[in-house]
Amino acid sequence: MVTAALPLDADGHLYVFGYGSLIWRPGFTHVAAVPALLRGFHRRFCLWSHRYRGTPEAPGLVLGLDRGGACRGVAFRVTPADAEQVLAYLDDRELPDGAEIVYDRRVLPVRMQGATAPVRAVTYVARRGSPHYCSPLTPEAAAAIIARGRGETGSNREYLLNTLTHLGALGLRDDALTRIAALLPPE
Repeated sequence: MVTAALPLDADGHLYVFGYGSLIWRPGFTHVAAVPALLRGFHRRFCLWSHRYRGTPEAPGLVLGLDRGGACRGVAFRVTPADAEQVLAYLDDRELPDGAEIVYDRRVLPVRMQGATAPVRAVTYVARRGSPHYCSPLTPEAAAAIIARGRGETGSNREYLLNTLTHLGALGLRDDALTRIAALLPPE
């Protein structure tokens, strides 16, 4: 639930850092989407998905921000007038009531492409204490899981490939995801 104190940047806008499906399916109103860098966390398939990209019988994997390294993604700029509605939407999407919470909402500094100073951005970091948290897998193991994962919102393969396609369209690379994609068996 959104609190009265909105996590606005000093310029008065809300910024949201997207690193996975938010890049290609944000689902909220924004006035800009700019490539950005977050330090201290990296993008990784570190969360089991029993609903959206898999099932309890055949879990899939979804991306989370895990400690260490850096992550290139997108900083979305949201007007102050839309900030509360956008945060409510994101919390409902990433922290759903009645479900296992797998992310923690954090406000972290991100540096947008071409900017001289970082902005404070809302992002969702993997909760390591969640039973859905997945220790690091080999690329081969991740590819095997992703190849068979399918849930309510589609295939795990589609999720990985959409993320890579949209990162590429922004001129961004993720070598770890590229390696996993290269190991997927043909459909």
